[in-house]
Amino acid sequence: MTKDKKYFFPTGGLPSQMDIMTQRAVFKTAYAVVPRGTMRDIVTSFLPHWNKTRLWVLARPLSGFSETFSQYIMEVSPGGGSTKPDTDPYAQSILFVTDGKGDLKMNGAKYNLRPGSYAYVPAGSDWELKADGTTLRFHWIRKAYVAVEGIDTPEAFVTHEVDRAIDLMPDTNGAWGTTRFVDPDDIRYDMHVNIVTLQPGGVIPFEETHVMEHGLYVLQGKAVYKLNQDWVEVEAGDFMWLRAFCPQACYAGGSEPFRYLLYKDVNRHMPLTL
Repeated sequence: MTKDKKYFFPTGGLPSQMDIMTQRAVFKTAYAVVPRGTMRDIVTSFLPHWNKTRLWVLARPLSGFSETFSQYIMEVSPGGGSTKPDTDPYAQSILFVTDGKGDLKMNGAKYNLRPGSYAYVPAGSDWELKADGTTLRFHWIRKAYVAVEGIDTPEAFVTHEVDRAIDLMPDTNGAWGTTRFVDPDDIRYDMHVNIVTLQPGGVIPFEETHVMEHGLYVLQGKAVYKLNQDWVEVEAGDFMWLRAFCPQACYAGGSEPFRYLLYKDVNRHMPLTL
């Protein structure tokens, strides 16, 4: 991890009985905001075949909520993990590490994970993951892979943010850029998970309104984010869900970069039946 890159992660606990209850949590038709202060011990979940592990569910397929993906923040205690992480043969996964170290075995290969590591796990992969002597925290994003006749499925790979160049948006003087982990022109992929970085004062200067469903987890910094008709303050540790076509824009503030992990569904026809 380079000096200017941070990866916020929740640690649970409970607030004091003296704290006020007011938070910034919002759940609306077009968007939701799950602030970091909601990620407490009493709202964790557990999964089959995972030991010494708990998680926070940020998004799940649900009427009026996420339609194409699920997203978890996993917390695996030292020595914990799974030799059978996912029993869904159609689920592809992206793992993005925010804290600790882990050992990943995938399709016969072994990988050492650390903060900033990114792993793509194709549907049907044989994989295992264990925490390597530390508490391992990572995002686990799952989506049912939409296969297309005549198009190969993508292979498994592991990389790291520092090994990927940031693509700066034109005419922004370096204020706004995206770290991409797969080639956006590679039609094999039906989802992208990128890191978007805005320097303090950087803006998304128009209301993006498009077909992609989004999940945004703030890794670092703070900003004011336009969601539909509302301006919402967000900071490191907050999660935002945006329905397809929800207008969005952003002003980055504070003294450090505003960075978020961004999910979106891509490269497939729109289904005409439910």
